Amino acid sequence: MEDVYYLTSREARLLLASRGPVKINLDLRKTGRRWEITRDGDEFVFPDGTRVSREIMERIARDTENVYFIRKGVYKAAIAGEHFYKLVPTIPPTIEINGIRMHRTKGTNPLQDTRSKVNAVKPREGETVLDTCMGLGYTAIEASKRGAYVITIEKDPNVIELARINPWSRELFTGGKIQVIQGDAFEVVKRFNDETFDVIIHDPPRFSLAGQLYSEEFYRELFRILKPGGRLFHYVGNPGKRYRRKDLQKGVMERLRRAGFVEVKRVEEALGVVAKKPGKK
Repeated sequence: MEDVYYLTSREARLLLASRGPVKINLDLRKTGRRWEITRDGDEFVFPDGTRVSREIMERIARDTENVYFIRKGVYKAAIAGEHFYKLVPTIPPTIEINGIRMHRTKGTNPLQDTRSKVNAVKPREGETVLDTCMGLGYTAIEASKRGAYVITIEKDPNVIELARINPWSRELFTGGKIQVIQGDAFEVVKRFNDETFDVIIHDPPRFSLAGQLYSEEFYRELFRILKPGGRLFHYVGNPGKRYRRKDLQKGVMERLRRAGFVEVKRVEEALGVVAKKPGKK
């Protein structure tokens, strides 16, 4: 695989402060590995031979809102189309779509946020997990690290492309225990057989962007494909509660019960709801 090196303003500042060769981390601190960067006049020379001018490095050093990567050239980890997508230099990175971050980052980080969701249903060795909305794949990766086989769904090809760029998402495509399906979760779940999954982790976009993924019709499909005794975690968040006194979680819980789920309760630390499918009598 072709080497890729990652820069944020932090690494750029370290390079600009150096007088000669310097060893720094270039995988967004996913590992403790360090690469040696040399200087040739006003250029920084990366291990693959790519040369980055001081002017470009200074521009990256001033940009605290973006991730850059080097692969025979310098690129911003962003995609512009119908919407604007980018990696945000939190550690690990989150994804931002039209200015909206896909992970909680205030008082936490995307990895802690992910673990709080996965811990709500505790996937175990040998279980099969459905992750309905992949994003950067942190949920799928965390579940697979616990010994589960994971099927994850992502509707947006641009999100999948950013996941391929992001070093923290690499296990999605290399681990062998995760299957990625591109498609709309509302339609994809209809193709699964009854009682396929031990665990479902449902972390949809906000209600205003994907209301169908909060519908009773969708919850009935999740109920159908979950094994008896299977566990569901549904991230809801608290949109609108502070200002409009709306309780989206309450409506979600009512629809889950109508769909057949039992033991439906809030998980405050993960801003979501857990539920179970009744076991066989």
